[in-house]
Amino acid sequence: MSEQRQDQATEARPLTLELDDNRLVGRLYGEHNRHLARIEQRLGVTLSTRGNVIAIGGTPALQQTTRAVLTGLYRRLKGGQEIDDSAVDGALRMAEGARPAEGEQLDFDIPDLVLRGRRRVVTPRSPNQAHYMRCLAGHDLVFGLGPAGTGKTYLAVAVAVAMLLEGRVERIVLSRPAVEAGERLGFLPGDMREKIDPYLRPLYDALHDMLPADQVQKRIERGEIEIAPLAFMRGRTLSNAFVIADEAQNTTPMQMKMLLTRMGEGSRTVVTGDPSQIDLPTSQRSGLVEAVELLAGVPGIAFVRFTAADVVRHPLVARVIEAYAERGDAAKPGT
Repeated sequence: MSEQRQDQATEARPLTLELDDNRLVGRLYGEHNRHLARIEQRLGVTLSTRGNVIAIGGTPALQQTTRAVLTGLYRRLKGGQEIDDSAVDGALRMAEGARPAEGEQLDFDIPDLVLRGRRRVVTPRSPNQAHYMRCLAGHDLVFGLGPAGTGKTYLAVAVAVAMLLEGRVERIVLSRPAVEAGERLGFLPGDMREKIDPYLRPLYDALHDMLPADQVQKRIERGEIEIAPLAFMRGRTLSNAFVIADEAQNTTPMQMKMLLTRMGEGSRTVVTGDPSQIDLPTSQRSGLVEAVELLAGVPGIAFVRFTAADVVRHPLVARVIEAYAERGDAAKPGT
C-alpha cells in the first residue's frame, strides 16, 4: 500500500491511499461500501473511491486516523484474515485510542498480538485489550476487571490455548464459582457434572472458538484442558498450567486466597470479574474486591481495568452499561 499527500498546506485537500492488490479492494470496502460508510459515520470524514484509490477528506488529524484504520484492515486482508463489521469497529477503537506524538504517523499494526488458533485468528480490538494481552504474555498473575463483553475471559482463553499449542504450558485449567450465589447445586437435576456444566458454558464456548470440538474433547480426556468449579481447586498445586478463574467477583475471600495459593512452578493465573456485578449475599464480602485491595502495588502482578469503551459485543451493550453506570442502579446486565 502506498500513500500520497496532495497538499498538506491546504486542509481541504484529501489524503489518498492506493491499494496494491485489486483482489482485496471489494472486501475492504464491504458490500455496497458498508465498511467505508461505517468509518465515515464514526470518524466524521468523507471517503470517495476510484477503483483501488481512496480519497480521505477531513482535518489532518482525522485523515491520519482514517488512514490508520484502513491500513490496519488492509493488512489483515493481506495476511489472510477476513474483516466484518466487528473488525471495523475494533480497528476504529484501536485508532481512536492511540495517542501519537506531534508529527508522528499513527500506526497500530501489532503483529506480536495476533493469536492463531485452530479455528480463528484473535487480535485486540481496543488499546486496553492490547495492553491486557501483553500483560497476559508477560506476567504470572493478571487481574482483568470490568464489565461484560470486554473480552476479559475470551482473550485469556485465547492466550492460554496459544501457549498450550506452542508447548509453553502443559495444561489449561478453567474455573469459576459453580453458581452465582452460594453454590447451591442440590436443587438442579442430574449428576454433579450436569449440575455445574451450565455455569461453565461460557468457558466451553471460548474454547470451541479456538479449537475444533473434537480437539477440545480429546484434550479434556487427556487432562490437557480441565474445566471445573472453583471449589475443586482446594488442596491442589497447579504447575506448568495456565489457570483462568472467571466470574471471580462471586468468590469469597477464602476461595480467592485458596485459588491464588495454588500457583506452582511454571504456572500463570488470570483472575477475571466485574466488581459491579457481585451476586453474593449482601453480608458476604467479595474475594475479588478484597484481593485487588490487598495486592495493589505488589510487584509482578498486573491489573487491567476495562470500561464500556472496550465492549466488543453489539454497540448497544456499551450504551446499556454506561446508562446503568450513570444512574448508579444496582441492576446488573447479564454476562
